[in-house]
Amino acid sequence: MSDNGLDNERLIWVFTQMARIREFEESVKRTFEDHPGVIRGHTHLADGAEASIVGSIAAMRPDDQLLTTYRCHGYPIALGTDPKAMMAEIYGKETGLCKGYGGSMHLVDVERGFLGTSGIVAQGIPHATGAAWAAQIRGKGQVVLGFFGDGASKQGAFHESLNIASLWKLPIVYVMENNSYNVVTRVEQEDANAAAGEPLSVKAKAYSMPGVTVDGGDPIEVYEHVSAAAERARSGEGPTLVESRVYRLSAHGNIIAPPGVPLHFPEHEAVSVFGATEEYEAALRGDPVPRFRGRLVTDGTLTVEEADAIAEAAREEMAAAVAFGIESPFPAAEEATKYVYA
Repeated sequence: MSDNGLDNERLIWVFTQMARIREFEESVKRTFEDHPGVIRGHTHLADGAEASIVGSIAAMRPDDQLLTTYRCHGYPIALGTDPKAMMAEIYGKETGLCKGYGGSMHLVDVERGFLGTSGIVAQGIPHATGAAWAAQIRGKGQVVLGFFGDGASKQGAFHESLNIASLWKLPIVYVMENNSYNVVTRVEQEDANAAAGEPLSVKAKAYSMPGVTVDGGDPIEVYEHVSAAAERARSGEGPTLVESRVYRLSAHGNIIAPPGVPLHFPEHEAVSVFGATEEYEAALRGDPVPRFRGRLVTDGTLTVEEADAIAEAAREEMAAAVAFGIESPFPAAEEATKYVYA
């Protein structure tokens, strides 16, 4: 048992989930080139945020719940959702999590506590707050994790939700994954706190709750702080705002091209918009997946061969998910309005 409360088995689980999430995202990205036209519409990847995602989820109990934003593929993978059903959903197939009606930005797996996502910035924050109110009423010690990006902290839904959660001492942990860019805008260009050199977690002070900024590239640090916040919420002391500093390694999203032109992922905005090649290369050197792998190999938790085997298993698993999604049928046209009317 390490001094952070995670034993070796759990540390290996953390790395395994990070590797699986990364390979899933890479498989989605490759789909645009290998299978043009299969993914239609917007898709947003979270490569670079794997440590933040898994470190947070490692702090959850099996009966806890979470909601997140549209950059959402990693969370259900770590919760145990079948990647085949996820890939089929992204491809719009009837074997998908939502029978092909939701797509990449609208995944849900209620049985595993994954209450859903939204393509609208900050929409999931009041939803998570409502789920926390329901958990408080049930009185079974459940905690809700609400994930969102730095851009969402400028929306009224963020401020209204944190206000009521603090007032009612709701059992929720707000995890702001600050990935340095809001589409093509640097965070310091859009937020007065960032421009002044203050962490965005300072926003918690306005609502009389603790706020902390953590290295989102270190899953153990994320786990320690989210775990402490979850226990605080579980004991009836109310919410916490955790700002997890990550760096997304892909562009904001794929390009929506004219008919006949394949969709694809462009260069990261740091390079394509700001010409900050050195910044982006530094982010690649700090990639949390190989960084955590190296840490586990160095301290003897994993051998190189074991780490390689985990990575290879992830590649095989996600290749099978791609094949399943490609081979699955589309929903029948006559069922287009099946879930529109109650």
